[in-house]
Amino acid sequence: MSLTNGLEIAEAYFQEYGMPMLQEKFPELLPYVAAGLFGSGSECFGFDDELSRDHDFDPGFMLLLPDEDVVDRKQEFALERAYAKLPKEFMGVERPKLAPVGGLRRGVMRLAGFFADKTGSASGKLSAEQWLAVPSHALAEAVNGKVFYDGPGELSRIREGLACYPEDVRRKKLAGHLLLAAQAGQYNYVRCLRHGETGAAQLAAIAFAQSAMETVFLLNKVYQPFYKWRFRAMRALPKLSLEAELLEYLITTDNESQLAQDKYEVIEGIAADIIEELLSQGLSQANGGDLEKHAYSVNDGIADGNLRNLHILAGV
Repeated sequence: MSLTNGLEIAEAYFQEYGMPMLQEKFPELLPYVAAGLFGSGSECFGFDDELSRDHDFDPGFMLLLPDEDVVDRKQEFALERAYAKLPKEFMGVERPKLAPVGGLRRGVMRLAGFFADKTGSASGKLSAEQWLAVPSHALAEAVNGKVFYDGPGELSRIREGLACYPEDVRRKKLAGHLLLAAQAGQYNYVRCLRHGETGAAQLAAIAFAQSAMETVFLLNKVYQPFYKWRFRAMRALPKLSLEAELLEYLITTDNESQLAQDKYEVIEGIAADIIEELLSQGLSQANGGDLEKHAYSVNDGIADGNLRNLHILAGV
């Protein structure tokens, strides 16, 4: 069997060793335990390659337990010991002898602890303010990867509830990033160049790219992952994925003479594409190519009055 990435390896390892272990040694826990691989690490997004195996790479999987009133600490400890005794190598990948650099990513853990770490809520239920405050990459890590087994079904229910932003929250975040993109790209980039501040102009181009990328992910109803996987994830999106190449061009080129003019035209082209998608989704009622006008229109469409009346940048 040829498996191409860490997520596939982890699932195969669970099916070959993890599930039999649970069935033979812990049948009483099967209704309460969940298993899978998600969270931090490129393999949880399916982005890992040979270079990824130089640290924190493990064929292992996660075993998630409910609170101690359901599965007590003694049962948890027994499961930890059994997990530790599983084969140390699988399909040419060795399990580390020491804890990974990024903390516990595999093995036995509490379901509530995982979601509290990623979202600030043990239950995965978030208020509007919490939705605005939690970084998008943390939400991405709460719902990425794959569930291999879910006895009680609670893991799947929580992940389903966190799958995407509530519509009003999506609008609030969109409005903020559209405004920032307008300020950085359509306004400040050229002004910095006119002042002879080429470094500041590059910062403006980068700021535009960051907000434009977040906007594209929001328009796709997908959480933006941690920055080192952002371009790769964007290239796989169904909508506006081609903007990734243009955004990379903006932040990897200098700002001399004709090139600067070309970059400004690229910025306006990206803005036009974003506006077209906003209109297609019925998110804006504004006219013209000014992202700022569309930002306020998107904000005006928020149904929750309290959320609508928060500062337009409350979601960024």
